[in-house]
Amino acid sequence: MRQVVLSLLVWVGLTAPGYAQAPSGTPEPPAKLSRKEQRVLEKEQHELEKRVAELRAKRAMMPGLSEREKEQSEALFVDGVKYVMLEDYPKGLENLLKAYSLRPDNAAINYKIAEANLLSGNLRDATNYAEAATRLDPQNAYYYLLLAQAQASQKQYEAATKTYATLIKQVPNSGSYLFNLADLYLAQNHLPEALTTLDQAEKEFGQVDEISFKKQQIYLKQNKLDLALAEGEKLIKANPTEARYVLAQAEMYASNNRLPDAVRVTQQALRLDPDNPQAHLILSEVYRQQKQEAEADQQLRQAFASPALDIDARVRILVGYIKQLPSPKEPTNQLVRDLAAATVKSYPKDAKAYAISGDVQTLTDHKKDARNTYLQALRYDNSKFQVWQQVVLIDAELNQTDSLLVHSGRALELFPNQSSLWFYNGVAYLLKKQPQKGVKALEHGRRLVVNNAPLLGQFDAQLGDAYHELHEYEKSDAAYESALVSDPDNVQVLNNYSYFLSLRGDKLDKAKQMSGKVVKQFPDNDTYLDTYAWVLYKQKDYAGAKAALEKALQTSKDGSIIEHYGDVLFQLGEKDKAVVEWQRAHKIGGTSDLLERKLKDHKLYE
Repeated sequence: MRQVVLSLLVWVGLTAPGYAQAPSGTPEPPAKLSRKEQRVLEKEQHELEKRVAELRAKRAMMPGLSEREKEQSEALFVDGVKYVMLEDYPKGLENLLKAYSLRPDNAAINYKIAEANLLSGNLRDATNYAEAATRLDPQNAYYYLLLAQAQASQKQYEAATKTYATLIKQVPNSGSYLFNLADLYLAQNHLPEALTTLDQAEKEFGQVDEISFKKQQIYLKQNKLDLALAEGEKLIKANPTEARYVLAQAEMYASNNRLPDAVRVTQQALRLDPDNPQAHLILSEVYRQQKQEAEADQQLRQAFASPALDIDARVRILVGYIKQLPSPKEPTNQLVRDLAAATVKSYPKDAKAYAISGDVQTLTDHKKDARNTYLQALRYDNSKFQVWQQVVLIDAELNQTDSLLVHSGRALELFPNQSSLWFYNGVAYLLKKQPQKGVKALEHGRRLVVNNAPLLGQFDAQLGDAYHELHEYEKSDAAYESALVSDPDNVQVLNNYSYFLSLRGDKLDKAKQMSGKVVKQFPDNDTYLDTYAWVLYKQKDYAGAKAALEKALQTSKDGSIIEHYGDVLFQLGEKDKAVVEWQRAHKIGGTSDLLERKLKDHKLYE
């Protein structure tokens, strides 16, 4: 019996809970039907509508519904509503359209068919059936709301506006919908109509905050600042203990360059709430516009000292400063570091606080502190690749090979497809004198590079060095050649490639050309001069090698360069001088394994 009672309730008023509820905003759409399912559904609906039309024609020539037909129609309606609630819209529409064939002039059935169509994405039919519902029952607010929603979903804002206007006119006690109507006018930029509607709402409901806010919005669009400010004063008067209304007024003054008024009103807000961070931020900006930098900084510090300033607002402000870092003014750098530190203090378990603080420390040249701060960020959220990348970059810059190896390895567990991480992991292995592991990492990372010629060049440069260490000279040469295709002026590649060729005594003319190109660009660099000298030495141009090394030794105290100089002197017949240079090199260190024999026998070994 329970279902029978429910059916009767629905049929009598058709407004029982769950069957004719007012739509609240746009319904959450279900999973979309496929095109094939949509076409089948539309075909079924059209066939049902065709049969409905035929039945209606026959029904017009027949007397009213029998009791059995009424019961049948009620049952079909209830089943249709049930399926719609279960989001089975095809089944729901099938039952509702059958009910419609028996009672096409029933407003509630038209409404539910419109709702089912709206929820399944068939906006055209939703509009048609909703219009029918409003014609059949012009005093039911829900029907107008559904119609307006269907129209607005199709961007038919003018039609939706007319629907709301009709609703307010036709349905008693519907003044609350004046706000919806005003929003539609605003969406169409019909500002006078929106104002008229809001005035009507104010007459009906009195002073309402929402009305004043919307009027302010309109007056500002119309460049009527005084009227907008007057609405703000009404808000403050109606809410004398609410600092937010006072601050909104202050922001309006500040954004319109009425700075003394902005200061006055903000100080009024601070009397209500002395620690309000928004008030301090407004004052900071106003003082900065007035070129009162010290006062501006002080207000900013007070805002950041307040736990009430949310993390996202802090990050936005700090990002603005980061774009200016490093600043030539050290006080600015210190201010930003202090603000970042205050953010970490207020949000000690938020990864964003540590990440932004790490950025500030990086840009103000506090690399070690930055690396530690980034690692703190990763404790609370290790999912951000950019933070891992910063840690690895700082490890590389600080030449901390052990850390570079550990951190690049941990990052690769989370981001195995990031080629840059493989690059630094490979470099770390090379620095740890593990060239085979380095080559494995570099070769894998290189395969991940897409459309990035400079990065490919960096991989090839490192692979050239690594293959040389493994005595795979053909691979080494090929890697260097590939790197020079990406960047023909890569100084590191030109220098290393030419030096390794000279050590092997191979392609010396090419080595001389590459090394000479580097020396021409950097004529006082002792490392590059040493490479050039050694190429000349291998070509037996001992005089040229001597001149290059003597120039290098003007600035260098490197043991290997001094040893090379001794070798050149020996080849030129200056054996005693050669021994003196070898002895000097031996004291400094960093020399070849052959130096001991050279000193013992006073002979040149190569």
